[in-house]
Amino acid sequence: MAGGSAIRGSRVGAGPMGENERGESAPRQVVSFFCANGHEVRPAFSTDAPLPDTWDCPRCGFPAGRAADAPPSAPRNEPYKTHLAYVKERRSDEDGEAILEEALARLRARRGE
Repeated sequence: MAGGSAIRGSRVGAGPMGENERGESAPRQVVSFFCANGHEVRPAFSTDAPLPDTWDCPRCGFPAGRAADAPPSAPRNEPYKTHLAYVKERRSDEDGEAILEEALARLRARRGE
C-alpha cells in the first residue's frame, strides 16, 4: 500500500493554468535566422524588443543572420599553438642560440666550470 498524499496524482501547481491566472502574455514575433550550413532558427522575440543582427545556431553553433541568401560566414578557427610556437614567432633562431649560450654560461659559472 502506497503512503503519502491523500489525493493521488496531484502536485503543487497542478490544474488548469490559463490566461486568467498567469496574466496576458506579451505580444511576440517569430524571426528566422539562417546559418552558413543552411539551418533555419526561429526564436520568438517580444514585439517591443530590438532584434539582434545575428543569432547562434543551436544545431551547429555557427552564427546565423536574417538574410537567407547571405548568411554570415563561419568563424575561422585558429589551430592550437604551443608556448614554443609563440616564442618562435617572436624570436629568430639566432636570438634563441644567443639566449641559450647566455643561460649555459651562467649555469657553468654557478657550477664553477
